[in-house]
Amino acid sequence: MISRHWKGIARPERADDYVRHLRTETFPGLARLPGFVRAEVLARPTADGTEFQIVTVWQSLEAIRAFAGDSLDVAVVPSAVQELMARYDLKVFHYEIVESFEPR
Repeated sequence: MISRHWKGIARPERADDYVRHLRTETFPGLARLPGFVRAEVLARPTADGTEFQIVTVWQSLEAIRAFAGDSLDVAVVPSAVQELMARYDLKVFHYEIVESFEPR
């Protein structure tokens, strides 16, 4: 399993719009891709707006390629999202999930 991480800061007045975009556009599209497992949206306030870290989990790098193309480390940021952001990372980071722990 592979965890893919991306960060961006939404303009103060656009944070809710960004979350709505994730719910209505991004996540439904990802859910249709073979190998997509799940996504998490992390948020925290900053001086420039709301920082979001998006963490997606995939079965393999090959599955990510179906979403991101051959340049796996380049962020996929649609123009509609770019308009909502004060700034955002152009690169993403991938981590192999070595182990998960969930207490019973």
